[in-house]
Amino acid sequence: MMGAAREVLPSAGVDVSLSAAPARVHDPARLEIIKNAIGSVVDEMVLTVVRIAFSSIMKDTMDLSSAFFDRHGRMVAQGLSIPLHLGSFPDAMAAVKARFGDDLHDGDIVILNDPYHGGMHLPDVFMFKPVFVEGALLGHAVIVAHHNDVGGRVAGSSAADSTEIFQEGIRLAPVKLYDRGRLNEALLDTILLNVRVPQTVHGDLQAQMAACRIAQRGVADLVARYGLEGLERSFEALLAYSERSARKAIAALPRGVWHFVDHLDDDGIHPERPVRIELKLSIESDRIVADFTGTSAQVSGAINATLSFARSAVYFAVRSILQEDLPNNDGFFRAITVQAPLGTVLNPRPPAACAARGVTGFRVIDTVFGALAQAVPERVRAAGEGGTTSYSLASRDAQGQLNLFREAVMGAWGAGVRWEGVDGVANPAANISNAPVEIIEHQAPVLIERYALAQDSAGAGARRGGMGVERQFRILAERASLQWRSDRRAHRPYGIAGGQPGAASSTSVSTPEGWQTLPTKFIRGFERGQSIRHVTAGGGGAGDPMTRDPQRVLDDVREGRVSPQAARELYGVAVQPDPWRIDTQATAALRTGRSAAPPMERRV
Repeated sequence: MMGAAREVLPSAGVDVSLSAAPARVHDPARLEIIKNAIGSVVDEMVLTVVRIAFSSIMKDTMDLSSAFFDRHGRMVAQGLSIPLHLGSFPDAMAAVKARFGDDLHDGDIVILNDPYHGGMHLPDVFMFKPVFVEGALLGHAVIVAHHNDVGGRVAGSSAADSTEIFQEGIRLAPVKLYDRGRLNEALLDTILLNVRVPQTVHGDLQAQMAACRIAQRGVADLVARYGLEGLERSFEALLAYSERSARKAIAALPRGVWHFVDHLDDDGIHPERPVRIELKLSIESDRIVADFTGTSAQVSGAINATLSFARSAVYFAVRSILQEDLPNNDGFFRAITVQAPLGTVLNPRPPAACAARGVTGFRVIDTVFGALAQAVPERVRAAGEGGTTSYSLASRDAQGQLNLFREAVMGAWGAGVRWEGVDGVANPAANISNAPVEIIEHQAPVLIERYALAQDSAGAGARRGGMGVERQFRILAERASLQWRSDRRAHRPYGIAGGQPGAASSTSVSTPEGWQTLPTKFIRGFERGQSIRHVTAGGGGAGDPMTRDPQRVLDDVREGRVSPQAARELYGVAVQPDPWRIDTQATAALRTGRSAAPPMERRV
């Protein structure tokens, strides 16, 4: 166990030293039971919202996360959730404690969404419920969920081309929605007056409140079983165990400094200007330092990300390569330091816009994985599709009623030196799902014309990358406005160990003259009958494609993943049809003297 004195992240605002409570010897079996019990409580929070929320983005896509904090403001447990959210929770908790201090009471509910007061971007509304048991504050149940609309200049409140936070919607610094059980009606009325779909937003807020009440009940049951003091000692022990385990796991990694650079295609305003994410990753004796000095300055568009969100991305990437099964709580965070200069795209000054910050978080993860691929190549995959493609479709029916539908489309995983890529799955940092076709057509005025895996989109390698997803839909409303955020067109997902990058993403619209290419990020109107076709980027490959087992290539051709032409050009495998078979002589000739593509970009 490390000593009680340790570095605290500058903006955390919470005492995380282990001296907050006396050390106690804990029964490991009992501790495991309590860990799973509090985990079940926060899992039930998410499932409650999924069951009763109004919006598809919560019910079907599951764009929400939950956690439980102890009374000191330290995250003890996380629930079924989006990994990119969870590392941001401590800053939100710190903002609540800074605003209210000891002025939190039984029956209070606090909400916030402002990126410059503990939030991530305005559509993500945090809700905090202090949990009192037997008159004593035990901790805080917290849930964050993405709302369909929070006002602003564009329906959906996530436009990539906004240039300041004031354009993006209603801003909430930590404020009490309930004070000692009494609803702040003026606050709720103000929120609902500023959003385009007040009934949906109100229903989703109520779903979050129900989740907080579920947590209150669940924690009370745990106190009845283990006692208030016993439960608090268990929280302390869980944090200490997680920190010990994290530091031990990091100490087993190779020590050194690794550099990597990746890019976002653009900021939503200037399509010709890539946005640089530069990382120096230092693995020291028992900690990791991620330094993003050299990253682009904050940008005009809305892809700026808070430092808390950048931290969250780093925590996820590091946790992904640690083989130990340790709790994801505040103890784990103590072993990792994340630095980004103020005024950069990963730590912007207000009033920089942040609505489309999600894509930046995904690129931070790709950059960390790129550095880790040099340190522990056997544990890392090549880049995936680059994160979710996110869109909001707004239209009005004949009675003037607004229909607002939001969806996230993903994805593919890259390959590893020991693993094939994975086709058509959520980015692991998102952990959310593509909405079913039937749900989309029921809730939005569109017809889904195609939903498929995209042939030849996977990066070639000894291990093939994952295939991108193609989604094509036709507008059925008379007119509709579409807000779109994608990436990985100019900067394709990298391969590792000689693997090739995945195919670029693409977006196009049908016109009388044929398919017209659209930018990666846009807001524009469409008319009835027009179709939008999007293909996510494919995952990068791993290893020299010329060393891939020809039988695997043949299987990919048979199953439609790889075309015969790509098999020949990328893998050096000649395939003959009717029946499908390998031309061994031609394959040997094709592979003679050929090697893989250049390795991924890095700075050493």
